[in-house]
Amino acid sequence: MKPKIYDLTPKISPRLGVFPGDQPFERKVAMSFKQGNHLELSSMLTTLHLGAHADAPSHYHAGGETIEKRPLSYYLGHAQVIRINGLKPKERVLPKHVRVEISCPRILFDTQSFQNPEQWNSDFNSLSPELLNWLADQKVKLVGIDTPSVDPEDSKELESHQVLYQRNFAVLEGLYLKNVPEGLYTLIALPLPIEDADASPVRAVLLPSSYFPAELE
Repeated sequence: MKPKIYDLTPKISPRLGVFPGDQPFERKVAMSFKQGNHLELSSMLTTLHLGAHADAPSHYHAGGETIEKRPLSYYLGHAQVIRINGLKPKERVLPKHVRVEISCPRILFDTQSFQNPEQWNSDFNSLSPELLNWLADQKVKLVGIDTPSVDPEDSKELESHQVLYQRNFAVLEGLYLKNVPEGLYTLIALPLPIEDADASPVRAVLLPSSYFPAELE
């Protein structure tokens, strides 16, 4: 029996929501069979913070690493999906909102506040600095969220991003977790090694937790 694979990656198209003022996805066709060419050839213009993506520390701190320097081990291994219920619009997730035991070094939060990636809404939930410090104390090294950012859209201080830097977290944003049951999985969400880049889109998937040997953590 084939294992269930959960794809956490929103489909990339010009309809995919991006932060106001950021560069939406554009695909330019240079050659195509419809035009009588012998092959299909296209290019794209887009923000790197597109759909499911990994922020690099250089995105939120002047001294942070760029994405091609981040260890891939952050983005591959045991992960836990946690659903957060009952938050108000724009509310940050606090430790008290987490009703289950932390069991993995990678935690993915489904806040249920950005369920249509093609319909931008500014009142999505985000993560609190208190939550991130609490998770770091429990040896968590990656956090993911189903919204465009771990901070509110209008945040200029980026308090939670600063904790990511201080505690050396990896982060995934824009995950599509709507149909994923809570529980333990194997995460694969590898960023591209884009030189000097502040982020990279990822193809984020979850497999059964048994698919990753514990000794590789």
